[in-house]
Amino acid sequence: MSVDIDTVKRVARLARIAVTEEEAGRMTGELNTILGFVEQLGEVNVEGVEPMTSVIPMAMRKRQDGVTDGGKAADIVANAPATEDNFFLVPKVVE
Repeated sequence: MSVDIDTVKRVARLARIAVTEEEAGRMTGELNTILGFVEQLGEVNVEGVEPMTSVIPMAMRKRQDGVTDGGKAADIVANAPATEDNFFLVPKVVE
């Protein structure tokens, strides 16, 4: 894939970056170099290589998944005008 000056100007406009004619010409070469490197990476054989989440091996630390009430029910309903057994009491709205 090759980038031309019109593409650089369009991308700069979409990114809301002010680019002069000289900068657009320089960026054309830089973007083409970057895209060439990305194409080279696509040619690398990664058959049988495990995906990595880090450059050093490590085990994921996970917390125990347990369902709790959070231990803050009394704090949550403390400012409510009416409560019962840590539930909000509200007036009936449907007759």
